[in-house]
Amino acid sequence: MITRRTLMARSLAGGAALGLAGTLPARAQSSSIVVGTWGGDYGALLQQNIDVPLLKPQGIEVSQDIANNDPRRTKLISEKTSRRGSMDVACINDIDSYMLSQLGVLETVPSAEVPRLAEVLDVFAKPHSIPHIYSALVVLYNPGKVTTPPKSYADIFDPKYKGRVGFSDILTSYNMAGANIGAGGTPSDFTKGKAALMDLKKLGPKVYPSNEALAAALKSEEVWLSIMWLARGFMWKQAGIPVEMAVPEEGAVPILFEAGVPKNSRAKDGAFKYLNAMLDPKAQVAFAQKMGYVPTVKDAKLPEDLARQISLTEAQQAKLRPLDYATMQQQQAAFTDFWNKEFKA
Repeated sequence: MITRRTLMARSLAGGAALGLAGTLPARAQSSSIVVGTWGGDYGALLQQNIDVPLLKPQGIEVSQDIANNDPRRTKLISEKTSRRGSMDVACINDIDSYMLSQLGVLETVPSAEVPRLAEVLDVFAKPHSIPHIYSALVVLYNPGKVTTPPKSYADIFDPKYKGRVGFSDILTSYNMAGANIGAGGTPSDFTKGKAALMDLKKLGPKVYPSNEALAAALKSEEVWLSIMWLARGFMWKQAGIPVEMAVPEEGAVPILFEAGVPKNSRAKDGAFKYLNAMLDPKAQVAFAQKMGYVPTVKDAKLPEDLARQISLTEAQQAKLRPLDYATMQQQQAAFTDFWNKEFKA
């Protein structure tokens, strides 16, 4: 009688005869995952510091699904009812992270599968995602044109900068949050911010389609003043763009870039290993050195000179103004309509 054990023995023997027996375990352990990300410098740094050095030795091949924030969020929501999603790891900002968790799109991150959660700064800990890197929304200015350094988000409303204030169109929610704080609004009531933006509209502000387009405008000195991530200001300054960064005295809006695993991920084991690798201290320092974003784990130590340029002081950290995620989710459509149909129109 040919038993299951006999068949297995013959199969292994055949593999050995072909010189393949030693490769079978490795082949069984290999897997692949798809990471939804922004691409560009961020995607390249993932490949250089996480995908190749940390995941490949574990037998995990990584491919990237590259898109901007909005289409990735839309895809994750549209695929929610699908048995198999197109992404195993989704890189997202903090607003979308909250929204997707509320919609039941993201899996809870188990500490047993992601042991480096123990090193995450307490303020950034969330059940449905891991915090990757963070920065703060500051006032960027051209020191050759704006001779008195800005002190507040409200400086963008000053009439003396007529025609010289610029925004990145892809940061609508954060632009409105900064403007609202500068105008004295509250996290759940943007009435003052909207009114201030409509007054600013009379002064001819410029709205650019991307962060890169805004950078070009700052470089050409078409724009002298903007609100943007401190990390971006660091990158642009390193590239020779004439900018300095001013942290608003009233407290800055933090931006947190996170990553989560969709519930319909096809490779959750590999996906959670990826999240764990994103919290590797060396990988986080590499992101800080290239992009200016601050690590989110306690054991990542930045060089002193770099820390001075991209980190907030303890006093500035204490005054951070986190977004009211519930309000941002509830009013997302209204904010977009206001920005597109009233402020930009």
